[in-house]
Amino acid sequence: MTAAPSPPGGRDPVPDPGLAQERTALAWTRTAISFAAVGGVVLRREVVPGLILLALAPAVYLLGRLAFGHPEKFKLVTATIVAVAVAALIVAFTH
Repeated sequence: MTAAPSPPGGRDPVPDPGLAQERTALAWTRTAISFAAVGGVVLRREVVPGLILLALAPAVYLLGRLAFGHPEKFKLVTATIVAVAVAALIVAFTH
């Protein structure tokens, strides 16, 4: 059996995303779990900053889900995640 010829230009009309969407969803879930873990560690030393970080974990998850179907929102979500990560780092080192 021979493979079907490629269309002109060498591109398939419908790209096969494979498991890219599933990997992206898992990455957002993993990021939210990481924020919760950091919040739990900080909570052992300082209650208020730890609770703030724990409260941010669902926000990170929801932001990821928001951008999941809308690629144009990735820059906003990425900037928000970086800002939250920097805030968590500052809280972790100042308390």
